[in-house]
Amino acid sequence: MVASYKKYKFLFKIPGGTSRGILYEKYSWFLFLKNNSKIGIGECSIIDGLSIDDSSKIESKLDWICSNIDNSPSFLFNELIDFPALAFGLEMALKAVDAEKENVLFPSDFTNGKTSIPINGLVWMGDIDFMKSQVDLKLSEGYKCLKLKIGALDFDKEYSLLKSIRDKYSPSELEIRLDANGAYSYKDSLEILNKLSELNIHSIEQPIKPGQIKQMSKLCLSSPIPIALDEELIGVNTIKNKIKLIEDIKPQYIILKPSLIGGFRSSMEWISILPKSTKYWVTSALESNIGLSAISQWVYTLNPSLPQGLGTGSLYSNNFSSPLSIKNAKLHYNKNNNWNIKI
Repeated sequence: MVASYKKYKFLFKIPGGTSRGILYEKYSWFLFLKNNSKIGIGECSIIDGLSIDDSSKIESKLDWICSNIDNSPSFLFNELIDFPALAFGLEMALKAVDAEKENVLFPSDFTNGKTSIPINGLVWMGDIDFMKSQVDLKLSEGYKCLKLKIGALDFDKEYSLLKSIRDKYSPSELEIRLDANGAYSYKDSLEILNKLSELNIHSIEQPIKPGQIKQMSKLCLSSPIPIALDEELIGVNTIKNKIKLIEDIKPQYIILKPSLIGGFRSSMEWISILPKSTKYWVTSALESNIGLSAISQWVYTLNPSLPQGLGTGSLYSNNFSSPLSIKNAKLHYNKNNNWNIKI
């Protein structure tokens, strides 16, 4: 098998605002595997400031993968334990090169176009008018579940926006999820969560920064809003440490982002150790349509009941044409639409 890679810069149509800053562009590295006439592509998606993959060593590690590609997958993955995005890209490429149809890693009714996956609408941070316009747009597109990034603006202004949404739409009409990206201090967090609970919020992701295990455990116990772990999972690599984290914090939800936690294999480990009291959903991490397609195909095999965070395919002005499309707040795979991948 022959391996190579290329770097690609994606440009946001509209800058994406989070409590960590504003995103204008994002890089991915694409790993190409060729086995006789078959080609598989895997995406290594890196988010600066969030991915733990050492950005200064990405290409040297990809060079190593290319030189060692004929070794066993277990050997390769063991060497990539500190590079979850690269591990996922490799896993994706290996699945793709063995696939019967181009980029169909998990054949199903989803990839045959017979069914779809419910997803949430994503509202980025920005000034209040910008966020209001995003909310109105998503609701007009038929979304019944919105995820709003919060924590960068004055809390009273964000609360007023959320209240205006809830005043207009009941919990049965609209599910509101929040993502704070660790914006709040532990000292202030419970007061904020109590205030937000007046609005019948479904859940809040990562209200405080990761690594504060005791504090997060106390929040999960006392918060009136169910808490979802997100960044907390990054860098937790062994099954032993995964079990310990869940037992120590006892979260109501966890968010699985394969690019940030080591791919499908690692995600399945998390799922396998969850108690019945902890639910999960899957979210893409700013991948292009190549990565998003792979994640979506895998998600369908899990028989998801909750709306998934897979609506990021329209973020970039230079994304690749693909069979993916969104209609009525559901992600569809139209097998008659061709890929157009130019890297």
